[in-house]
Amino acid sequence: MGSAVGQILPLAIAIDISCLSIIAVILMLITPKARANGLAFLGGWLLGLAVVGTIVLVVADTAGVSASNGPSKPASAIKLVLGLLLLFAAWRQLKKRPKPGEEAPMPKWMKALDRFTPGRSLALGAAMSGVNPKNLILNATAAMTIAQAGLSGAQQAVVLVVLIVVGSIAVAAPVVVYFAMGTRSAHLLDEWKAWLEANNATVTFVVFLVFGFVLIGQGVGGL
Repeated sequence: MGSAVGQILPLAIAIDISCLSIIAVILMLITPKARANGLAFLGGWLLGLAVVGTIVLVVADTAGVSASNGPSKPASAIKLVLGLLLLFAAWRQLKKRPKPGEEAPMPKWMKALDRFTPGRSLALGAAMSGVNPKNLILNATAAMTIAQAGLSGAQQAVVLVVLIVVGSIAVAAPVVVYFAMGTRSAHLLDEWKAWLEANNATVTFVVFLVFGFVLIGQGVGGL
């Protein structure tokens, strides 16, 4: 089980590096419904990771993916395709990077966060962790890695929990800071938001590029 945890930790950290999601939860924490919306977004984030991971594990186990016969060729082929998709996403991210001196554009839906209800915040958190292409690819890859480790059902559940917890640290951090510091957290959270907005494109590009090559290497190695 320790080996499986070691293999999925880098993927969990890559899921954790989700600048737009962190910006979104910070913006929610400066709205009138900060407490409810912040907790709801975090709950949705955890739910999205759990649902996708569980579905992939169930499908992989049903398909007989196991470490007993070495790396599964279908699973390796899927990793290869996912790696190529991440490289394509890295190329698109590189093209969208703002020029020096330009302000990075933020999604239009962020302007409506102050009108969000806890239900919408929950749905947004689940979508950003479970449906967002980058997190979906990394989460699915990690779940396949767990399935290939030859673990029991209980051990798989433990490793999946590790994936979810580590993959949620960065999103949970602003919520924890807000509840710990109250109104005093405003300045710190604003500094985090400003840095993330300025570096979102670069950070995302690097994550896509690095893990794209990682998945391609794993896919080619298993074929």
